[in-house]
This record gives sequence, structure tokens and C-alpha cells, in this order.
Amino acid sequence: MRNKKKITIKDIAEALGITPSAVSKALNDHPRISKQTKIAVKEVAKKLNYQPNNLASALRKGKSNLVGVMIPRTNSNFFSLAVEKIVERLSKEGYNVIIAQSNESFERECKNIESLLLIQVDGIIASMANETTSLEHYEKIKSKGVPLIMFDRWEDELDVDYVGIDDYKSSFLVVEHLKQQNCRRIAHIGGYKHTRIYKKRVKGFKDALKKYELPIDETLISESSLLIEDGRRIMSQLLELPDPPDAVYAAGDFAALGALQVLEEQGVQVPEDMALVGFSNETFTSLVKPSISTINQRSELIGTLAAETFLKRVDDSKWDPKLNKTMIDSELIIRNSSLKTK
Repeated sequence: MRNKKKITIKDIAEALGITPSAVSKALNDHPRISKQTKIAVKEVAKKLNYQPNNLASALRKGKSNLVGVMIPRTNSNFFSLAVEKIVERLSKEGYNVIIAQSNESFERECKNIESLLLIQVDGIIASMANETTSLEHYEKIKSKGVPLIMFDRWEDELDVDYVGIDDYKSSFLVVEHLKQQNCRRIAHIGGYKHTRIYKKRVKGFKDALKKYELPIDETLISESSLLIEDGRRIMSQLLELPDPPDAVYAAGDFAALGALQVLEEQGVQVPEDMALVGFSNETFTSLVKPSISTINQRSELIGTLAAETFLKRVDDSKWDPKLNKTMIDSELIIRNSSLKTK
């Protein structure tokens, strides 16, 4: 089936016997065009189903009113809530948001950023993919003068605005809680340590173990993509150790869920035999049995603040050469999976 021809200003002009310039002025309510002509032009435009190219018009004015939002995954409660607040805040200021998903792929992240720059977005709000080790594509955004605001995942070398939680402190809170539950041998299912947030989480984990004089056993510390299958695989390996842990702290709730599945399948009582804590406060953590203790990253606040940071960057009256590094206190939500003592 052939596509219908796109109606242009020239088609309206030919139908009325006037110039395309006059049509354009009529559609934009120019004061030098008569009321009668404006009415006629708008009637023909409606009859022909004319759709104005708002993007082209905006670009001619040097502004697209589009903001790109790059996230690693859409199936995460954290990212979906953060994006919801970004869209909510920016839409109030007349911006449309284009959401791109890297699916934790460096290659896809690069392609998505190229596409966003191609359509000349007014800014990009992003959270890095797990696979990302090179920052060239982000440096390209900066070199073009496009505002770049990072949230949740970022790297210090980028030297851009950032909004997120204190990952180091969050891990510290988890270990303190497990120590209070009389756990003595704590394992950590971590993310890839080339990523800043997971590097901070494992450092907070180790420093807390040192403070409370608990053993740091490298065989109990792992790196992964923090997917359900990673949690299952690593939990199975931990249970096969001669001296298994009595608690597991996963740096992501999906990995914690996978770990919980294996513990249930192997008849390990949670939290009596093995305490478990996750990270991110995904919706399912409060629904499974036992419910999973986790870190609340306050995603809605992060989304709102990321949007506010972008708005400050594009507002000349509020422009500040200093970069904004906004660190939000997280919250440890204690549930049944780690509550050993009453």
C-alpha cells in the first residue's frame, strides 16, 4: 500500500491561489494577514489534514523543546519512577521527553546518544549502562554544548551535573543492620566495579566490615550484572563453600530475588539461616515471602531534582558555572528477609 503524500504549505497555497509565504503567516496568526484569509487557510489546512512540522520550526528558532532521557533498563522500578518525575517536571515547562534504553549495552548507549544529538535535543539526562567503560560519547555531548545531567550512575571524570544517593553510606547502613542481627560472615553480590556506584558500594561494604571487626573474605565478594540469573548463580556458589556466609547483601534487588529463589529451593531458612538484603526497593521486594529488606534510593526525588538541574542549566538567569553534585540520603527499609532478632 502506497503512503499518502504529506500535505505541505505549498499544497494549501495552490488550493487557495495564494503564496506559501502568505499561508505560513496566516497559520502563525501574522497581524498583516486579513482575518478572512486566516479563516480560509485554516479551513483548507483542516480539510487537507495538514500537520505542521513543529520540530523544524523549533529548530529554526534554535530550540527543539526536546530532552533526551537515557536509562539502562525500563523494567526497573527505580528508573521508571525517576523518568516519570522527569517527564512530569519538564512537561510543565513545555518540554517533550524522548526516552532511550541502553539495555545495559555500551554499543546501544552510543547509538542512542548519536540519535538524540542528531535531532538536536536541548539537553540529555542520563544514567550509564553497566557495560560502559569509555566516556567518549558523553564527552561528545559536552563538546557540542548540550547540557548533560547524570543521575544514579556516573563517573567523576565526566565533570558534569549529577543527582544520586550516597552509595558508600548506603552499603555501610546495610552492614550495620546485619551486624545488629548478629550476622558474622557477610557476602556481597556486587555490580561491576569499573562503575563508580558499585565501586562505592563495595568500598562502603568493606569499610563497614572493618569498623565492626568482621572478616573480609574475597571469596564472598563477586561482580555481576545483578540480574536474577546472576543472583541464582552466585548464591549457589556461596552455598557450596566449606564455610558459607550467614548473610548476603546484593547491590541490586533482582540479584537478591534470584538469591532468595535458590535459598528456598535448597531449604535454607531466611532469615534464620541466611539473612538477605537487596538494593533499589523494587516493587516485588515487599510482595515476595519473606519480604526483602532493601535500600530505598528515593527515585522520585532524584528524577525531580535531575529535571530541576536541567532547567537551571538552560535558564540564563539561573546559570551557574559551578557543577551541581547533589547527594541524597538513602533509606534502609528493614523487612522479614533480614530481621533475625525481634
